[in-house]
Amino acid sequence: MNERHHHAVYVISVFAELAGVHPQTLRNYERNGLLSPQRTSGGSRRFSEADLVALRRIQDLTNEGVNLEGVKRIMRLEGQLAEAQGQLATTTSEARAQVTETHRQYRRDLVPVHNTMALFIDAQHR
Repeated sequence: MNERHHHAVYVISVFAELAGVHPQTLRNYERNGLLSPQRTSGGSRRFSEADLVALRRIQDLTNEGVNLEGVKRIMRLEGQLAEAQGQLATTTSEARAQVTETHRQYRRDLVPVHNTMALFIDAQHR
């Protein structure tokens, strides 16, 4: 996600209205560790687009009947899974690049034989 996605711009009242929830619900989610809005130097909460995405996921899970502790665990596991998938993609890309480089080196060592003459001498008849 880009930096702009994490740029906290919404005050709690605007964010609550965007999300269709009461500001107290947002405070409760924050207390439970589900949301982590940034704070201004004066201590006011500021929410970002990334917070809105997280809130939508919280709403989806709670609408499916998952309690807040379950939501917290699911979201933590989803974050770990996304991180692991990113690491796997990076490792796979690096491995493919190394295989390509190895194959490129092999090709430099090969000498075409279609225009050369080979002389085979039978060692036993010498």
